[in-house]
Amino acid sequence: MIEKLLPSCVVAVETYDLDGADEALLHPEEAAVVARAVPKRRREFAAVRACARRAMDKLGVEPQPLLPGERGAPRWPRGVTGSMTHCEGYAAAALVDAADLASLGIDAEPHGPLPDGVLPTVSLPTERRRLAELAVALPGLHADRLLFSAKESVYKAWFPLTGRWLDFMEADIDLRPDPGGGPHGTLRAELLVPGPSVGGRAVQQFEGRWTAGRGLLATAVTVPYA
Repeated sequence: MIEKLLPSCVVAVETYDLDGADEALLHPEEAAVVARAVPKRRREFAAVRACARRAMDKLGVEPQPLLPGERGAPRWPRGVTGSMTHCEGYAAAALVDAADLASLGIDAEPHGPLPDGVLPTVSLPTERRRLAELAVALPGLHADRLLFSAKESVYKAWFPLTGRWLDFMEADIDLRPDPGGGPHGTLRAELLVPGPSVGGRAVQQFEGRWTAGRGLLATAVTVPYA
């Protein structure tokens, strides 16, 4: 799912078998991070890192421990940038040579509605109006959860560039279906706070893609240098 949302320079690896994740393959430093976690959390942690190490191998990067850094963001090897995501029954990692993209973010969510009362706390009035239009165009799509996923992908692309928190209300995201219909399309995030400097230019918009399938929603954002 994730690979088709990303440019060809990005290597993406995914799995639908989290129960088969081998915790014994974790590096000792990684195992220590989740030593006291519940089994489900340990399996997710192991599965997504297995995806990341397979992606490293495809990029020609020596597989190595991936430890959480500030705000839980993974500490990628020098010269590489990437993003990871996991939810019930799915895990994925996307990596790219840092010379090819400034940043990227991916997210996957179960394809179901957000819990009652959550949407107003994570969305702007303008976004909710557009979600209503999207729901008419694609009545089977849980657009509220899709917006949440897009916000997560935007944040994951934002944080490595800024080192700062981005609130849900600080990006206005427009989700659009591709022409011809189908559960896939584009996303554009207008940053409502000063954006990062990338390649000597100020960036105020992030762009990406979304899709739905196999009971999941997935979003991806990439930030090019120009």
